Amino acid sequence: MADQQAIIDEEADDLLIEDDARADGTSDNLNIMPNHEEIIFKDKFVERYSQLTDFETFKKYSLSFLRRTIRVNTLKISVAELKKRLKENWRLTPVPWCKEGFWIENIKDGRRDIGNLVEHSLGYIYIQEASSMIPPIVLEPKKDEMVLDMCASPGSKTTQIAQYMKNTGLLIANDYKGMRLAPLGMNIQRMGITNAVITLMEGRYFSNFKQNPVFDKVLVDAPCSGTGNIRRSLKTLLIWNPDMIKRLSGSQKQLLRTGFEILKPGGTLVYSTCTLEPEENEAVVDSLLEQYPNAKLQKIDAKKLKINHSPAVLKFEDKEYSSEIEKCLRIFPQDNDSEGFFVAKIKKES
Repeated sequence: MADQQAIIDEEADDLLIEDDARADGTSDNLNIMPNHEEIIFKDKFVERYSQLTDFETFKKYSLSFLRRTIRVNTLKISVAELKKRLKENWRLTPVPWCKEGFWIENIKDGRRDIGNLVEHSLGYIYIQEASSMIPPIVLEPKKDEMVLDMCASPGSKTTQIAQYMKNTGLLIANDYKGMRLAPLGMNIQRMGITNAVITLMEGRYFSNFKQNPVFDKVLVDAPCSGTGNIRRSLKTLLIWNPDMIKRLSGSQKQLLRTGFEILKPGGTLVYSTCTLEPEENEAVVDSLLEQYPNAKLQKIDAKKLKINHSPAVLKFEDKEYSSEIEKCLRIFPQDNDSEGFFVAKIKKES
């Protein structure tokens, strides 16, 4: 274990910069991490994930570097103008499901420090993983709506939502730790967001609004075990354990219930995580459907969005879930050469 910790500590700081895999997403072009053969997956983890997917393929992608991705901030600059500014030194490959999203690769000297670009400092771009762009797209926020991002820091989805709202209406960007508000506030300011208010509280306390629901849209991008995100944080492999999953699932169910209760009739809630654990994903959504008959899952049209995905889990270990759960979107790292993600879209009927 000590040897693996040394490998992880050595590699972890490089994960955000050493991700220059080819943009075509084929396994032959994966940029595999050094010492990947020495990184250990716990036996229980292997057993669990072998039930969910082809484990060797999942492992190969989880131990390869992520491609760098940016989202153009159209509140400050058009996509065409941003491409014009970068075309001399950078290759931009469109993210199929996000018209403002691009995989980015230096075409001259292999430079990877995208965060040092002038365009980043000016708020023209946000460095955001491609799968992370999906929840705000599924949420479909509109101008002049009242929207809550319950777990907002560091602000990638918050600023994307504000962008789609065109800086109108009211966007509540909440997080539960004061130290997490610093990056959230800086990113909101850098991206030129003017319709957002930052709040500090545990998400469950929004239940005070349930007697008079005020939100048209709610995003619950819940804290999770992050198993879809191993390629960006190898420490996930060290801290993972089944007991942690059970504890997280309880908190996630509470956050999702709260988000649904404070939603206006006819409103939309999106639940998302970057974990691939059924107990944190399908089980959480299934629990909401059982408790609230007016909670109706909406099918996410992956074909229309041009997203490769895997089937939602309808049975895991001794648990069976509603057939409605198949409307959810489950993405493994190997599906799009991206982070793993889970997304569910829920409508509140009157």
